[in-house]
Amino acid sequence: VVKTPGGALVCVSGLLLAHIAGPLDRPRPTMTQRLTYRRRHSYATKSNKVRVVKTPGGKLVYQYVKKIAAGPKCGDCGKSLQGIPHLRPKQYMSISKRQKTVSRAYGGSRCSNCVKSRIIRAFLIEEQKIVKKVLKSQAKKAAPAPAAK
Repeated sequence: VVKTPGGALVCVSGLLLAHIAGPLDRPRPTMTQRLTYRRRHSYATKSNKVRVVKTPGGKLVYQYVKKIAAGPKCGDCGKSLQGIPHLRPKQYMSISKRQKTVSRAYGGSRCSNCVKSRIIRAFLIEEQKIVKKVLKSQAKKAAPAPAAK
């Protein structure tokens, strides 16, 4: 049986018998710097997210993290709209109208696939109305009017 520098007892055949906790095995207690919020809001909410940053002077401080912008979604299918930047609501006021929309019908509100399906649906409904009208007029011509007495 041989004792290794780490404090473990090892058999000559290489089998680990026991591990004796030596002075190197124990973690040394270290003092960590306490951090405080820099603003008056003291609860860990979604709007008060922070991350720890080390300053050039070696101090640890909290840095406030902004919320991630989800961006505009299609009102019909819920997919994210292409061509429109993902910003927080207040930031949309500072950009121009051409950056907030897409130059097409329902641009900035509906995605291209939903607009396409709306156009096709409207066209088919109109076609259906015309077909109905034609069938009605044909039925009127085919059935002779009853003779008046």
